Order: sequence, then structure tokens, then C-alpha cells
Amino acid sequence: MIIEVLAIVFALGLLMFFAYRGYPVIVFAPIFTLLAVVISGNALMPSYTETYMTNAANYVKNFFPIFLLGAIFGKVMEMNGAAASIAQSIVRALGSKRAILSVILACAVLTYGGVSLFVVAFAVYPFAVAIFREANVPKRLIPGTIALGAFTFTMDALPGTPQIQNIIPTSYFGTDAYAAPVVGIAGSLMVFFGGLWWLERRRRQAEAAGEGYGTDHKNEPELLTNQTYPSLWISVLPLLLVLVFNYLLSRGFLDVTTWYNAELLKSFNIASVKTVASSWALIIALCIGIVSALCINIRQVQSKLAAGLTAAAMGSLLAIFNTASEVGFGNVVKTLPGFKLIQNWIMGLSSQPLISEAVSVNILAGVTGSASGGLSIALEVMGKTYMAAAQAAGISPELLHRIASMASGGMDTLPHNGAVITLLAITGLTHRQSYKDIFAVTVLKTLTVLILAVIFSFI
Repeated sequence: MIIEVLAIVFALGLLMFFAYRGYPVIVFAPIFTLLAVVISGNALMPSYTETYMTNAANYVKNFFPIFLLGAIFGKVMEMNGAAASIAQSIVRALGSKRAILSVILACAVLTYGGVSLFVVAFAVYPFAVAIFREANVPKRLIPGTIALGAFTFTMDALPGTPQIQNIIPTSYFGTDAYAAPVVGIAGSLMVFFGGLWWLERRRRQAEAAGEGYGTDHKNEPELLTNQTYPSLWISVLPLLLVLVFNYLLSRGFLDVTTWYNAELLKSFNIASVKTVASSWALIIALCIGIVSALCINIRQVQSKLAAGLTAAAMGSLLAIFNTASEVGFGNVVKTLPGFKLIQNWIMGLSSQPLISEAVSVNILAGVTGSASGGLSIALEVMGKTYMAAAQAAGISPELLHRIASMASGGMDTLPHNGAVITLLAITGLTHRQSYKDIFAVTVLKTLTVLILAVIFSFI
């Protein structure tokens, strides 16, 4: 049995190592999956075609529309200048004395409005450079600041956020994007103020040491003083429409769960509309957001729409297939003999399902370097177990949703995380220069989730 456990650990380790080294997960996830299968003595080809590929395909079927529409929405908001307008307006309003806070808020508004994390990093970076330079704050603090605003509380904690990490749990727990709002808001405040305190502390330390913005930096953007953007109020309209319609379609008078009767849904193999309602709501809301965003600076967008849509589609394909590959990996792993021991160990860490769930999602998100990948694997493998344990303990499925979603955004930002690597590339900085602050935000998020899991397990 030890060999079977080592087979899984070895395969996970190889997947993590190759992802860190920049090799494509799409290629190497099935290779390491089948390596674990061979070592464990299971059937090779059925494990690949009937387990790995079937579950990867199901993930694509369930979530590709959200990946695609989210990428298109973010790209259009970038092309029409609305994302830059929002960032610029917030930075100017708060001024250089609040450089760190203004960048955090600019990222938070865009992310919560449905713009993808990568687009947010590209859109906010030029303004972050301008205000950090003006305030003489070290450039090395920019990645940690953007990470706090875009990769943490607005990604998976605030109720209603349209990011994929908040949508994935709805398929497993029958919840919606607004699950456990009190827990989500409490966690968001803890992460926001804790992260702001850390970054301001780091700024004061640099100031006391006489360190300024610095010189000879890479990837310095051009000054944006002469560039014009849409007005703030027009720019935020698509974001507001996504949020408003997502709510109305989830919990308001347009609730999609009332659109079709149960008999009709059964003919489409939908046993419960709750498992698909959140996806339906977000798909429609993003479509409305895209149409409204296309109406802003339509002439400017029209000239580069074809190239922009192609880039968005390609980006969404890479993202969904990377995550689907990890989901396929997780589903094969759960069929292997050694997995039962690993599952018992994780479940044995705590008899409380919320605590156990927070730990398992965090571990898998860290190993895979992906919040959505780790979350999907954990819920595919142990979602039903957590649901049963929570029902036995009288714990709401909404709490399971929120803790799982928030836990995915904890240790996922280890050095091999794709978003971290991309963020550092955008800013022209290295892990050595800036990762300490990204890691601090990561640790803060992880501790916040564990604290909330403990509190709500015993009240």
C-alpha cells in the first residue's frame, strides 16, 4: 500500500515541478496520471480514455462558457479603455499619499466586476508605476499590491464575485455565487485590512531605509498623461450590469431556477436546476456586460475587435484545458488504491468538515499551483463526502461553498503559480525582488480561511 501512496505523491510532485519549470500542464498531466496508474497496477488505457478524458471533458462542458465569456469581457474592457479609465480615476482620486490603497482598490473594482485577473494586472500596472514613482514607493511592492487587490478577496470571498473560483462550488453544493455572504464579507475585510497593513509596513520600512522607487527597472511603461479614456461613469456601467444581472438572475425576480419546469429539465439529464443555475446566471450577465462594453468607444474597439476576440478565445482555451487536465488527473487519482489512505489522512486532520475542507483545498491548490485546479480536484474527489459530513453536523452547504472557494485562493500563489509568474513578467520584477510580499498575502489569506473555518465549525 505504501507503493500506491508514493505513486500518487510522486506523480503530484512531478506535475508541480514541471508546471514550475514552465512545461504545459495539458501535455504532462496525462503523462504523470498514467505513470501513477502503472505504478499502482491499475488498467492503463481505460483509466485514460474513460476516467481521465471523460472527467476533463465534463469540466470543459460545465465551465467553458464562463472562461470564454469572462476572457472576452475582460478583453473588450481593455480595448475600449474602460478598465484603464477606472484604474486611472481611482489612482487620481486617492493621490500619491495613498498609492498602495489606490492600486488595491483599482484591482478590486475590476476583478469584482468580472474582468479576468490577467487583464486587471495589465490594465492597472501602468497606473501603479506612475503613482508609485510619484510617491517614491519601491517598485518591488507593486506585485504584492496587485496580488492583494486582484488575487484574494474579490476573487473568491466577496459574495457575488463572478470569478470562476466562486462559481465552481455551486455545481457540487447546489448553492449560488452569493453563498454565505456574512462569512465572505468578514473574510474579505480581514484579508483587505491585514494585507494593507503589511504592505504599508513594508513601505514605511523602505522609507526609513532611504529606499525610493528605484532605477534601471525593466518593463517600465510609457507615461499615460496624454492618453484619453472614457469617463468613469460610462466605464463602470458594464461592471455594474454584470453584477446586477448576476444577482437578479440568481436571487432576484429574474431567478433562472423558475424558467423551466422539472419535467423539461429531466429530459436534459438535469436532476436539480440548482447545479446549473449559477452558471446560467453568470453566462447571461457576462453577455449583457460584453454587449454594453462593445458600445463604449465602438470605433476604437471595431478596428481591433477581430484580433482581440482571437486573443481572448485562445487565452480561454489554454486556461480551461489546463484546469480540465488537472481535474482529469484528480479523478484518476481518486480511483487508485493509495488514494483511500490519503483521503483518510486528510479527513482525519479534523472531524470538522469545514476545517478538513479548508486544509484539503489549500493543499491541492498549492500543489497544482492553481486555485481553480486545486478546488476542482478537491471537490471532485471529496465534495460528496464533505456534503454528507456537513449535513450530519448541521452545517449549511453555503458555508462549505464559501470556505472551499476562499481556501482555493490561499496557497495557490506559490512560486510556480501561473498568475504569479505572469504578474512578475508584466512588472519586470523577479521572485527574489517581490515574491516575499505576494507570499505574505498568501499566508494571510490561508490563515483567514482557517480561522473562519474554526469559528463556524463551533458556533
